[in-house]
Parts: sequence; structure tokens; C-alpha cells
Amino acid sequence: MTEFKLPDIGEGIVECEVVEWRIKEGDVIEEDQPVVEVMTDKALVEITAPEAGRVTRLHVPKGEIARVHAPLFAYAPAHAEAPDETATAAPVPSEPAPRAASAAASTASAPPASGLGPHGRIPASPAVRRLLREHGLRLEQVPGSGKQGRVLKEDIQAFLERGGTSTAESPAPAGEAARSARPSSGEAEVRVEPLRGVRAAMARQMVASASTIPHFQYGEELDVTDLLALRERLKPEAQACEARLTLMPFFMKAMALAIRDFPILNSRLNEAGDEIHYLPSCNIGMAVDGKAGLMVPNVKGVERLTLLEIAGEIQRLTHEAREGRVAQADLKGGTISISNIGALGGTYAAPIINAPEVAIVAIGKTQWLPRFDDRDQVVKRAIMTVTWAGDHRLIDGGTIARFCNAWKGYLEAPETMLLHLG
Repeated sequence: MTEFKLPDIGEGIVECEVVEWRIKEGDVIEEDQPVVEVMTDKALVEITAPEAGRVTRLHVPKGEIARVHAPLFAYAPAHAEAPDETATAAPVPSEPAPRAASAAASTASAPPASGLGPHGRIPASPAVRRLLREHGLRLEQVPGSGKQGRVLKEDIQAFLERGGTSTAESPAPAGEAARSARPSSGEAEVRVEPLRGVRAAMARQMVASASTIPHFQYGEELDVTDLLALRERLKPEAQACEARLTLMPFFMKAMALAIRDFPILNSRLNEAGDEIHYLPSCNIGMAVDGKAGLMVPNVKGVERLTLLEIAGEIQRLTHEAREGRVAQADLKGGTISISNIGALGGTYAAPIINAPEVAIVAIGKTQWLPRFDDRDQVVKRAIMTVTWAGDHRLIDGGTIARFCNAWKGYLEAPETMLLHLG
């Protein structure tokens, strides 16, 4: 038997939470097969099998903390098994009676899967797996109606409406089952969930930022009517290049252009508080509400990229953040940030600076509102509200107002950006 120890994930991380085991005791595994997902305080990390073999023990239960260089699971390497064993389908080794009884009960209560993906997994999206965890369900319990037995959100809802509960996973004492069911008296128990991983790191960072940086807010309206029209004209060409062209690439490119005249917005204060460091590259972060919690990956070197290249990076980072698998390099080195709260329907927000950056802007939703044109005629215009938060140690209201005016000028007359593109 070989012990697999949790490897050093880097960034000084010494422990992480086991989010989901993709294997169970007795399973035959292949080299590089995903075996477990663990959550650090930076991202969700997938750990793969070092070699082929048979799993003999899982040391750390789901939801518990695993420590770096401590045993994570044990397995018998394939080369150590007899030839007749490896030539046949993987039989599950005998287990102690209580475990076998529990497994039998689970098998009896779980409907057979109609399809299995790679490595014998039932297909399901990360959002579905999170919903299952929230309800204390196992993927095998819910019959999937999608392609190859894929479990959909609708399947979970239907399962719960039919009275399905997490007690199907393992029999629970009567008292515990009663507590887990919805009380008929209308009273509900408090659900306690430990604050770990990315959410815990974000909580610490936001507390530190709000308590150490003197914030001030600045609001403005943008008329993005012409910008919306330009995006519609460019959309077909972007789609031909397999890029999804949203407004965010324009926001970022205009910001990088405005920063050339106001480099203080792309600076940071050193720890001693006696030096201003002007950064050579404009790495613009964007807040993404992902599977692992709020993340702020950043697009590197926006001043050097085309709109299509920025759109491609945004698409990649958004997908990875929502899956909780953003690389450490994409989370580091940000110089200024954008929070697009308007994508969820918000009009105004007062964002907290992503330290050690000196500014962040919250973008509200676009609304079609009446405005007066230059002939005093009422016209319909696309109006978007933006709210800046600035570090008052380095920038003041006048600076951020002039910077916002420059940024606004590029967005309200987007063709002017062509004059400054390299």
C-alpha cells in the first residue's frame, strides 16, 4: 500500500478543504485521473492520481481539512497486483460489515445512472454539484434526464419535490432524521457552515482594505448609446473570431488609455507608506462571482492588447473563475479593478478597493432614459451609472474626476480610441 500525501500547492498554502472526492475506497484509478477537488484560500485545485492502482483508503472526509505533506489517500499500485486481478474488471474489495451495509442501503435507494462520463463519472456541471452539496445530496441519488444521464438543476428540484432527502445517502437515527426534515411548527434550525477557502481569504482582505484605506466615492453617468451601436456592428466579426464581444473590453481599453494621462491611478503605496510605485503595465482586474466565491482575476498588459485579445482573455478568465480554477498568476499583479454589478441588475454600488490597488469602479446596469439633445429635444439615450472608490492617501476628488472624464470621453465617443491605438 502506498500513501499519497497532499503535495505542496505553492503560495505558502499549508492546508485546504476537501470539496469533493471523485473516487471511493475500492475504485481502480488510472494515472492522471482526477481524484479529489480541494479548496485553498485562493482557488479550487484539482488533484490527479500519480499512477494507476486501487484505492484502499480515503484519509480525509469531504468537508474536512487536509494538510500539506500529510496522507490524503492510500492506494495499491497496479504493478503490485497479480496479473489475473488486473486483467479482470475491478471488483470492490470486501469491507467491514457496517460499511457494506451502508453502501448496500445507498445502492438500494439511489436510482441507476443512465450514463457515465470519463472515468465512470455521472455528468453534471459545477453549479449542479454545488446545489447537491447545499442540499446534502449525492450525485448518484438523483436520476439525470440530460444527455448520457447528465443531472440537471431541474432534476434536483424534481427529486426534492418528490420528497427525496439526504437521508437516502446513509440511514440516520430517528431523532437526527427529524431534525434534518423541515419542522412542521414553522421553526427552522440555523445552518452552520465554516468560512473557508477563497471566501475566507476574501473576507480577510476586505476587512483589511476597509479598515486601513481611507475610501472616498465618486459617481458619474455615462451615455453609452454610441458604444452599444458600435458593439453591435463589431459583433459579427468578433463571433467569426470566436470571441464574445461585451462592453467590458471597451471599458478596459478606455481605462488603459486614460491611465496614460493619469498614471497615479495605476500606482500603489509601499508598505511603509512613504513611496508611490508607478506600475509599468496596466493589469485590469474584474470581479467574478465564481464557484469558489468572489475572485478578481486580471487581464495583463491591457495597453498592449487589441479589443479582440482583451475579449478573449475576459472570456477565458470568466470561465475559469466560475469553475473555481483560476491560475495563481491570473489572480496576482492587478493594478486597478472593475466590478460589473450591472450584469446582475444593480444601478449603484459603493465598492471596496482591492488592496494594494488605489481605485476600483462599480458599473451599474444600462437604462434607456430621456435626455435633452443639443436642440433641447427629448431623446432616448442609454445611460449607465458608475461609482468610483479611491484611496484618499494618493488621489483626491479632483484627480479621479478628471480621470473619469477622460475615460468617459473614450466610451461616449468610442471612435476617438482609434486615434490612440498603437
